[in-house]
Amino acid sequence: MLRLVLIDGHAILYRAYHALPPLTTSKGVPSGAVYGFISILLKTINDLKPTNLAVAFDRREPTFRKKLFADYQVQRPKMEENLVSQVDLMHSLIKTMGIAVYELAGFEADDVIGTLAEQVVKGEKSEVIVVTGDRDLLQLVTERIRIYMPVKGISEAKLFGKNEVVEKYGVLPSQVVDYKALIGDQSDNYPGVAGIGPKTAENLIKKYGSLEGIYKNIDFIEPKLKEKLTRDKEKAYLSYKLAEIVKNAPVNLDLASTKLISLDRPDVRAVFEELGFRSLITRLSGKSNKPASVQNKSGLRRGEEKKAAEKQKKAEQTSLF
Repeated sequence: MLRLVLIDGHAILYRAYHALPPLTTSKGVPSGAVYGFISILLKTINDLKPTNLAVAFDRREPTFRKKLFADYQVQRPKMEENLVSQVDLMHSLIKTMGIAVYELAGFEADDVIGTLAEQVVKGEKSEVIVVTGDRDLLQLVTERIRIYMPVKGISEAKLFGKNEVVEKYGVLPSQVVDYKALIGDQSDNYPGVAGIGPKTAENLIKKYGSLEGIYKNIDFIEPKLKEKLTRDKEKAYLSYKLAEIVKNAPVNLDLASTKLISLDRPDVRAVFEELGFRSLITRLSGKSNKPASVQNKSGLRRGEEKKAAEKQKKAEQTSLF
């Protein structure tokens, strides 16, 4: 069985950045987010046992969603400089490790993941597991595409299939987009239908099946709710377009490049040593079951030991997610 694990690069890097103390290399280069990312990566390999592996990243260019809706994601704070610098470091380290990277101008990593996943499951005896903290990706779930998401910390992350999605939202994975079209999304800053919350959206979708079904039956919906839906119909359909993950983006999977090779190699060990990731070296063989948190018992770098050690202790008790 071919099992491709696709990692949502920026989502995981961002979460690691906000969970760990501001670690730096011996040369003063920020490295905490990269440390956290690699820690999660190694645990994912150990837990999910992929045959193939790739990481998808967002690009800096505006996506097609921004052209559809100028205020898309406008409320998101600008990425902090200490994190910006680690994006390039992350790319370099992943390249050294021999892990395939996919990204596409004009599209989000979600779209790249959705497209690659669809290409893989067209083949027989293949499955995809997406590693992310982004619930939007739950819409991709099928019998052969699952999402690996945190429940309470990385050590308690679980696989979301159809049943888990229904349990969480009350709708099928294929209806998640309809659900988001109705309730909107504060994080991505798209509107939905004003006055419709999660429970109302769930009930409407259960009864009428989809956004299209709701509007086809608009005359049978009680007056106050009908008024809201009629007033914000354009916003609902716009939100649908913004929420829907593209599955046919112009990117092609090179399956051979995603084949997982041993990470326990001299060149990888050397880079880990240079970055000060000594506690991760022992996990390169994939035999460790330690949780994805900082395990540096020998203390942190000279000059910041006392201050960083205190933060380190707190970080060990904090989920990377």
